[in-house]
Amino acid sequence: MNKGAGIGGVAGGGGPTASASAAAAQKQKALLQRVDADVGNLVENFAYLVNVARVNDAPVQNSQESFMMEMRAARIVQAADSLLKLVSELKQTAIFSGFASLNDHVDQRTDEFNKLAENTNGMLAEIGEEAAASLKELESHYYSSILRSVMGQEL
Repeated sequence: MNKGAGIGGVAGGGGPTASASAAAAQKQKALLQRVDADVGNLVENFAYLVNVARVNDAPVQNSQESFMMEMRAARIVQAADSLLKLVSELKQTAIFSGFASLNDHVDQRTDEFNKLAENTNGMLAEIGEEAAASLKELESHYYSSILRSVMGQEL
């Protein structure tokens, strides 16, 4: 389960946020604990079934052991059912979290690009204002220049 994998290797946008990564790690830990518990139940109950499977002479003891075997078999079925549900949940998580993290990543990158566009527009406006001011200053120097009036009379 590789939920934490991001798209691209660009710094500042190459993966999920720290909180999403922590949540994914927490969920993975919980799922692994469930797997360990279910597999432990399977092994424990199966070992008990194997130990009790001998036949005794006393019919009362055989009845008790038969009841215990049925109970342990039911627990094995419950643990196996829990594992099947866990597999189904893992499949759904892998499918849907992939889309969710991809959408989150796209939204994050869109916000970053919008901020960059705003910054670029601001810088372009400042450059335009500076260019207009410089042009105005150059025009005033040109029109008030002595060389302009001297050169204009020679032509």
